[in-house]
Amino acid sequence: MSEFQFKLPDLGEGMVESEIGEWFIKVGDQVAEEDVVGTMMTDKAAVELSSPVSGKVVKLAGEPGDIVAVGSALVVFEMDGATAVGAAPTPRPSEPAGTTPTARRVVTSPAVRRRAKESGVDLSAVPSTGPGGRILRQDFDSYIGNLGSTPNKNQGRTEVSRALATGTKEIKVIGLRRIIAERMTASKREIPHFSYIEEIDITELESLRKHLNSKKENPADRLTILPFLGSALIRALREFPQCNAMYEKERNVIIQHEAVHLGVATQTPDGLKVPVVRHAEARSIDELAAEIRRVSAAARDNSAKKNELSGSTITITSLGKLGGIASTPVINMPEVSIIGVNRAVERPVVFNGQIAVRLMMNLSSSFDHRFVDGYDAAAMIQRIKEMLEHPATIFLPE
Repeated sequence: MSEFQFKLPDLGEGMVESEIGEWFIKVGDQVAEEDVVGTMMTDKAAVELSSPVSGKVVKLAGEPGDIVAVGSALVVFEMDGATAVGAAPTPRPSEPAGTTPTARRVVTSPAVRRRAKESGVDLSAVPSTGPGGRILRQDFDSYIGNLGSTPNKNQGRTEVSRALATGTKEIKVIGLRRIIAERMTASKREIPHFSYIEEIDITELESLRKHLNSKKENPADRLTILPFLGSALIRALREFPQCNAMYEKERNVIIQHEAVHLGVATQTPDGLKVPVVRHAEARSIDELAAEIRRVSAAARDNSAKKNELSGSTITITSLGKLGGIASTPVINMPEVSIIGVNRAVERPVVFNGQIAVRLMMNLSSSFDHRFVDGYDAAAMIQRIKEMLEHPATIFLPE
């Protein structure tokens, strides 16, 4: 027998340590080479690590939430025969899309693994449709839906529980949730937020959107409000470049960008992520819509690459139908502006001197008041309002 120490590799971005996200193994488990043993957290995402050797787990570096230095022992294995000196974690083998991965060769996101664990589902039985045999969130949802429900012998009976609820549950703040907490705290602590809310009549825009969508054969290609807002924002930023900027604290400089790398705040099973549409300024409205869909889906199923989750110059955030009347979005540091979209609702308003029902939507935006004056912030939102209320102007040549 011999021992092999699987040491935490360099996960990139100059990291010297990483947080344990989740273990998929425990002490005493027999692990095969290339099995995924757990996830480690970077600043952008959870990274799955696969075992470089086969053996029995005799020691783990710590619990989820603990910090491990690069080069330190992450897992200690007991092995038969010689130690695999210098072995490194290997990428998981690819399997054809549409196949069911074999046991211990499941390729999926940590969020799906967690849901499977909570549901008692063996992931090796879940058919996959993702690249390389990856089980996507929709694959898991479909599988769960097809399982059906077990008849309840008490169905139809109503029982009233009179017991008092006294339990509590402690949830350790780790992984992506910890990163979100730290960044939100830093943003609110360091940035004097200036919020500006404006209502917009999008009746004509909605009519145009429906007309354009009626010409699209594939329902997946249909447009939402976001690409129109993104296109209007891109035009407005040419007049207000101070809003398409980042503050580099270490050098005490503002970096204004000609390119618009558009962040799209996206709710995922793991928490809030901001995937990035690179060079949004060079895309047509259909291209912009397609790329928003792609990066948002990649963020949700954890297939987004590191460079797709960083480098935005300005961010759009929307809660869709839950958008409420108004909000005060938190700036995505080190950016200086964030544009928030609220729910669109029909309301009676004065239109051309008459009371009319119009489709109204609020934009709730926040700016770093150190570098964006209130007048400029308001003027930029008014420019966006003008374009969205007269949507043909979005398509005029400049």
